[in-house]
Amino acid sequence: MKRHGILNRHLAGALAELGHGDGVLVCDAGMPIPDGPRVVDLAFRAGVPSFAEVVDGLLAELVVEGATAASEVREANPAAAALLAERFPGVELVPHERLKELSAGARLVVRTGEARPYANVLLRCGVFF
Repeated sequence: MKRHGILNRHLAGALAELGHGDGVLVCDAGMPIPDGPRVVDLAFRAGVPSFAEVVDGLLAELVVEGATAASEVREANPAAAALLAERFPGVELVPHERLKELSAGARLVVRTGEARPYANVLLRCGVFF
């Protein structure tokens, strides 16, 4: 058994398969999940695991070169907006409907147990060299 890092075998395997430019949608429990991408559902109950916990766990494992979130997050969920601004300086904000469209091109969807609105971000993978 792994001692550190992500223990969920489905998530660890999916992350290992990602390449430069691949999209990873980290979403709350209410975000519609598009058909097509691999889905790892981590939701255990409302709020568990939180959006912040999952984002921070992924950032420990991935190189991220860009992030896109819904512009509605600023008013509807200031805590998530602050987290996104802190973790992803220069995060691109688009209307929620556009984020849903962009999410269809993601290679991986990671569903959290977050129960607050607009706690979603589409990450673009980078490279470590």
